[in-house]
Order: sequence, then C-alpha cells, then structure tokens
Amino acid sequence: MIDQRSAPYALFLLRLALGGLFLMHFALKFFVFTPAGTAQFFESLGLPGFAAYLSMGLELLGGVALIIGLYARAFALVLIPILIGSIVMVHGAAGFYFDNPNGGWEFPAFWSLALLVLALAGDGKFALKPTLKAQ
Repeated sequence: MIDQRSAPYALFLLRLALGGLFLMHFALKFFVFTPAGTAQFFESLGLPGFAAYLSMGLELLGGVALIIGLYARAFALVLIPILIGSIVMVHGAAGFYFDNPNGGWEFPAFWSLALLVLALAGDGKFALKPTLKAQ
C-alpha cells in the first residue's frame, strides 16, 4: 500500500538525489576531465566526440530539470540511455561491483532503475511543471 500523504515527498527527495547526481557527474566531466578531454575519452571508446558534449548537456539540463521538477518524469526517461550507454561502453566489462577497477555496472544500473521508478511513480511534491496533470 502506498501512503498517499508521504509518497509525493519521497518522490521529491528522489528527484533531488537523482538531479544532484547528474549535476555532479556533469561537473566531473566539465571541471575535472574538461569537455575536450571527455570528448577524447568518448572517441577512445569508438563514439563520436560530439556525443560527449551531448551527454554533458543532457546531464546538466536533466539534473536541473529533475531538481526543480520541470517535466521530471520525461527527463528521467531521457537520461536512462546515458547510463545504459555507460554500462555497455565502459562499466560492463569491469564486472558487477562498482569498486572494481574501472568501476563495475552496479551503480549505473541502480541509477537507471531509480530513474525508471521516478518516471513510473510521478514528479512528486514541489514540481515546477509536472509531466502529466493530475486528473
């Protein structure tokens, strides 16, 4: 049974956590690895360099959208492929556990699942612009 009184607040907290993670992931690529370095890494994986800029842009925009609740359910779905891509292209070969060398796929898989939960459950409390209007 879902507690209708607290569920919207739980989803709000989930939005904040997921959005914050994406902003931190963006910041790592932007400030530490630099956009050019991130593009070079993507190219080393066989991806086009512009995919790094697209990924960074979606992480920044999606992180902010999740935090403020701007079509959060839709952005949650849009962000899942980035994490699935990180599993397929980087973390999958390192095994399950994220503390393995090169990081395993444990964390991005859980992060993807949490985004799917948000997309299915709703925007939560304090959403600036909910994805769907309540009937």
